[in-house]
Amino acid sequence: MRKKILIFTSEFPPLPGGIGNHALHLAVQFQKNGYDVTVVTDQRNKNIDVDIEFDSQLELKVTRIKRKNPAVFTYLERIKKVCGLIQKNDVIIASGKFPLWLIAFMRIFFTSKKFVAVLHGSELGAGGKIGRLLTKWSLKQYHKLIAVSNFTKKLALERQPKATITVINNGFAPKTINPDLESKQVPLSIITVGNVTSRKGQQNVIKALPELKKHFPNLVYHIVGLPTEKQKFAQLAQHLKVDESVVFHGALSDEVLHKRLSESKVFCMLSEHLANGDVEGFGIAVLEANYLGLPAIGSINSGIADAIKNGVSGKLVDPHNPTEITRAFTEIIDDYERYSVGAKQWSENFRWEHVIKTYIETLEK
Repeated sequence: MRKKILIFTSEFPPLPGGIGNHALHLAVQFQKNGYDVTVVTDQRNKNIDVDIEFDSQLELKVTRIKRKNPAVFTYLERIKKVCGLIQKNDVIIASGKFPLWLIAFMRIFFTSKKFVAVLHGSELGAGGKIGRLLTKWSLKQYHKLIAVSNFTKKLALERQPKATITVINNGFAPKTINPDLESKQVPLSIITVGNVTSRKGQQNVIKALPELKKHFPNLVYHIVGLPTEKQKFAQLAQHLKVDESVVFHGALSDEVLHKRLSESKVFCMLSEHLANGDVEGFGIAVLEANYLGLPAIGSINSGIADAIKNGVSGKLVDPHNPTEITRAFTEIIDDYERYSVGAKQWSENFRWEHVIKTYIETLEK
């Protein structure tokens, strides 16, 4: 008899988001490995038909909760849906802030089920003082806690020091496009892929450009992603007199992104911790770039530290130290072939077909 899994997630495609991307692949892989999977998530597109069309392509069940005004009715609908579905499933997985809280509360009423929380990082500091207290209580309610990185585990232990937490790094699904790029004899360039926000750290790369350009005058920085804070970062580049070396591309299709990556030398994600608790829990975009042969430079004080094998697939740096960033970039460029090969080989460890085996082993213990 197939075991039934319910995944309650705060995000789910087709709109972007790291938690949603993780939930999608986790659900798909569980389904492929003999489980019956149901996903509960919110309607994210204004036109729910877009979400429904996406869901129809999946070989699993997806329940979307429509957003209502006032918001309290949305929360009540979530509780109603989740209560009904918990009864029909064996394992309940929470992913994201509100799911973490709600599913913890539900354990009080459904004692025969197995409850698991996937911790990404940003949810652990969210919600102000009351939210942090609720998170601390919630972490004690689960049978199993899974952190997507050692950095996230550290944050969780700060909330709940006695918790037992298993680290299972995020997986990535290689695109069907051939990863074997042509010769990397392209102009010197850095690329970041991700929402253009302070948390993703594009501003830290821009701040490092004056130092980088002393050594690499023709260096160009390509910024790919939703232009959320584009204007602020463009003004920063202009202030530092490096605006001619910064190119904003917006969000790109997979094929266009592949071409952009193939014309870049080094991937860079110098993520930042925000005052509201938002952090970089892992760094899937790093591995996707590695798979295509791009070494990466990333923040040492974030979940990206698990996504980069320092000195092999790239370099870990202090995101606020332009000298250190420049030194890392120089080292990679001077030994580019070794780093490029190392990046490809390192990324293979994080394919979802490997990662799911660890999830299954953890759930079945």
